[in-house]
Amino acid sequence: MTIAILILVSTTSAFAADQFYIAKDQATNKCKIVKAKPKNDKLILVGTESYATKDAAKAARKAADECKKST
Repeated sequence: MTIAILILVSTTSAFAADQFYIAKDQATNKCKIVKAKPKNDKLILVGTESYATKDAAKAARKAADECKKST
């Protein structure tokens, strides 16, 4: 029974892998990739999705209008 619980816990941990979010810093107006969903006024969530990989988040950040630099 203990072994089954241990396997379940370790399998669940593997499925709860990192998630990445795009957040915009209100003070600097710069977007960055974070591992936790922003929950305060300093960082605001860009879009509504989380990303399974950092590379996917980087690609989405590059495409996000909120993260494009104005010149």
